[in-house]
Amino acid sequence: MTAVLGPDSVVAVIVTMNRRDQLGASLRALSTQTRAIDHLVVVDNGVDDPAEDVVRAGGLPTTYLLSQRNLGGAGGFALGMLHALAMGAGWVWCADDDGRPGDDEVLATLLDCARQFQLGEVSPLVSDLADPTRLAFPLRRGLRWRRDPAQLGTAEVLPGYASLFNGALFRAETLERIGVPDLRLFSRGDETEMHRRLQRSGIAFGTCLRTSYIHPSGTEEFKPILGGRLSAQYPDDETKRYYTYRNRGYLMAQPGMRWLLPLEWVRFGWYFLVQRRDPAGLREWLRLTRAGRREHFTRK
Repeated sequence: MTAVLGPDSVVAVIVTMNRRDQLGASLRALSTQTRAIDHLVVVDNGVDDPAEDVVRAGGLPTTYLLSQRNLGGAGGFALGMLHALAMGAGWVWCADDDGRPGDDEVLATLLDCARQFQLGEVSPLVSDLADPTRLAFPLRRGLRWRRDPAQLGTAEVLPGYASLFNGALFRAETLERIGVPDLRLFSRGDETEMHRRLQRSGIAFGTCLRTSYIHPSGTEEFKPILGGRLSAQYPDDETKRYYTYRNRGYLMAQPGMRWLLPLEWVRFGWYFLVQRRDPAGLREWLRLTRAGRREHFTRK
């Protein structure tokens, strides 16, 4: 029987699937944190190639949950977060199976930042694994996307913005108020939907600019348009494109996101018709976003 944890305890949650080597590297980085995690919950969607041996070799106090159904990232984090809360976690730290803390002080720094600035959620910057001086994902400030941390200013915290699931640290009370990821989204957009809930909750949250999480770059999906003033997301992988556009359609219909819909039409209309000269691509985008608005969450 797992011991009940105290109010200051930290439970890390990882969702993994068929990434044994990357998972091992992530676990090694978690195990060397100067502020040790109190427990680790691993949700493994890879029933055909379970990674329990990799998890046990990490040497951390662990609950390993092998799912007989692929829950996706959204369902996996939902299950892991709820398990952590049921254990009595005071904080839930979202780790990543293909990323890792940038150094041994990341968790300690996030906790200090959350307490100093009274944040209900705090995230590190997410840096590119190949070039840690660059961001792994473009960060939008206003209508512009930033890829250089130097463009974010000199403040210690970037308020009102957080990259979720890549080293994000939540107070338990925050998850009680905003909930856990939506299983229906499966993959893609689940972090944006959680971010939307955070913004509408009134809870103070942000990104701590003095620490970072290392992750493979995701900037190649964001195609610059209009001379680089805007970008349109176009994953080359058909499955990723399916979930990205379908879930984006759902998100654009939700309170707090609807104001972005005209910009979506401009960005993707320009990208498919002017830049790619791809009317079929625009029709696919329209079909998938319409399915999302109607909440037709069919798995691909």
